[in-house]
Amino acid sequence: MRVEIWTDIACPWCYVGRARFDQGLAAFAHRDEVEVVHRSFELNPRAQNGTVPIVDAVAAQYGRTRDEQVAREERAAAMARELGLGYRIGGRVFGNTFDIHRLLHFAATKGRRAELTDLAFKVNFADERSIYDRETQSALALEAGLDAEETRGVLDDPDAFAAEVRADEQMAADLGVGGVPFFVLGRRYGVNGVQPAAMFTRALEQAWQERAVA
Repeated sequence: MRVEIWTDIACPWCYVGRARFDQGLAAFAHRDEVEVVHRSFELNPRAQNGTVPIVDAVAAQYGRTRDEQVAREERAAAMARELGLGYRIGGRVFGNTFDIHRLLHFAATKGRRAELTDLAFKVNFADERSIYDRETQSALALEAGLDAEETRGVLDDPDAFAAEVRADEQMAADLGVGGVPFFVLGRRYGVNGVQPAAMFTRALEQAWQERAVA
């Protein structure tokens, strides 16, 4: 059975939601027969890379006060820490994730997308290093086991894997996905947002049973 997961590396709920899904999958009896496919989603496709703190940028985008946005960050941080994930507040900056999504698609062709996704989430949320600069992206790719020269070639070519990112986003639009994280189980069930691990296990079990009937 295939499970497709739409996420954005800049999304704190994706960071938490993906970890909870992994817990739910670990408790699923047929976990070894599940293929997990990661798909791209940009929360802010028109974003420009810069130095604006993420708290201020997102507060302005959604019409919140800074204190309201900090409170949301603190909730996400508490949820992350319950899962053993690092999460720091205050140092992340606002930026465009299109290039990291292109790099993730490249990693997928080498069987290293999950590894690069884990590293990118960690760098962004636990380390609060910018995932938008070329040096960090190249270092992450190397750490994930990708070839340095091939990685440079992808990053230097703005068209490399761009179509793959757009295809994922179009697929999300066709499915009516308006936010992430979003999980599609066996093309039968959609689960959105940060859910308890046990709920993911139940959803997997139900999708598996209906798959068997089909």
